[in-house]
Amino acid sequence: MTEKFSPRNRKVRILATLGPASDTPERIAALYRAGADAFRVNMSHGEHARHAEVIAAIRSLEKQFGRPTTILVDLQGPKLRVGKFADGPVMLEEGATFVLDRDSAPGDVTRVELPHREIYEALEVGSRLLLDDGKLVLSVVALTADRIETRVEVGGKLSDRKGLNVPDVVIPVAALTEKDRKDLAFALDQGVDWIAMSFVQRPEDVAEGRRLIGGRASLLAKIEKPAAIRRLEEIIELSDGVMVARGDLGVELPPQNVPPIQKQIVATARRLGRPVVVATQMLESMITSPSPTRAEVSDVATAVYDGADAIMLSAETAAGDWPVEAVAMMDKIATAVEADTGYSARLHFTETLPDATTADALSAAAGGIIGTISADAIICFTSSGSTARRISRERPSVPLLVLTPKLKTARRSGLLWGAHAVSTRDIGSFEEMIAKGKRMALRHGVASAGSKLIMMAGVPFGTPGSTNVLHVATLTGDELKGFGEEGKADGTS
Repeated sequence: MTEKFSPRNRKVRILATLGPASDTPERIAALYRAGADAFRVNMSHGEHARHAEVIAAIRSLEKQFGRPTTILVDLQGPKLRVGKFADGPVMLEEGATFVLDRDSAPGDVTRVELPHREIYEALEVGSRLLLDDGKLVLSVVALTADRIETRVEVGGKLSDRKGLNVPDVVIPVAALTEKDRKDLAFALDQGVDWIAMSFVQRPEDVAEGRRLIGGRASLLAKIEKPAAIRRLEEIIELSDGVMVARGDLGVELPPQNVPPIQKQIVATARRLGRPVVVATQMLESMITSPSPTRAEVSDVATAVYDGADAIMLSAETAAGDWPVEAVAMMDKIATAVEADTGYSARLHFTETLPDATTADALSAAAGGIIGTISADAIICFTSSGSTARRISRERPSVPLLVLTPKLKTARRSGLLWGAHAVSTRDIGSFEEMIAKGKRMALRHGVASAGSKLIMMAGVPFGTPGSTNVLHVATLTGDELKGFGEEGKADGTS
């Protein structure tokens, strides 16, 4: 039996990471009820067989709730790590000399293996090396093709296989490792909706990802390297979406630089019309506590006020003690922000000028029409989803109902601000567009008797990228009776 599911009152989307604490069918359904709109599968952990079970469980929600589901697979990316130590962890003292080399012998307090040849080629004297999520800081004083001599600037304990970050230079490593390529092939075979690329440094990385994906999923670029900030617009323009990945970004940059950069990324993505996700440590204390800190609540609220399309939970839902409660709390915070009378002004502080296209012009015009005639909803007929993305960029104050004949388009719309996507049969005429728009608006709870509806579509119907029609329709009481209680006039969707 299908559970009744109405459109979320909340416009910003919640992306929940699945893991040991939440990856059973029952827990996934509970997260969905609590407010999760999309689910992240992290390829840094687990085997393909288990991931396939989780993806199948997410898709099973479609039958349970009668709604398209949205799945994002996050590729691990090129992880840089030091080697192992002969006698366990070592303590590096400030001011000491420490060597990284290509000798595979176990290390000690004076040296350790660093097997990544590309780093030796890219570094310069004075470059910083950050170890163990930035807890230790080394400065390069001399280097050859197989040896890097450093001075310990910030000391501490260093153990086997700890990660290494190089914030000052662009490392000429492939954006996708051999593991990533295998994980990508698996994810595409599973029919997932979004692929997140980790540690993007340059537009060429995104271009390579797009080539391998081949249109079978949307590509989301994770911004977590300083090098990516320097070419941000180029990277976003080549991507279908972008993530403010504050984890590694906060390691490679001074902490005080992360908030303004977050705002820069969100504003740039909105201006360029790409959905943007804000992620990492949003409700971190809820890994072990049933309630968040006030600072975390403020952090989530700030992302919503800035106009992010989605906000993400990581360990809170993947490994925490309170995964459902974390989603419910994020839902409450976002809902409260969107109810603030000052929210709309803050939301439209970022200027989103339309491109010189008919679809952009109509999407921008729809926002003005809403206020002038007190419209109740926008009904968007789309095949590729591009019109829905353009309308979402304008952050309309009324519900956005996205009607598409392609299930994959409906699924990919799950990261778009305010979009409630429905997979339904295509339309073939202007009259059918009006009748279907009214019927679906009623069925999905965004309209009632007397509602004014803005409808957008393309003529000829069924042609991707042809949006050129904006029509205002009014739902009358007589039509309401004709559609019946469930909004069905002809028994079809």
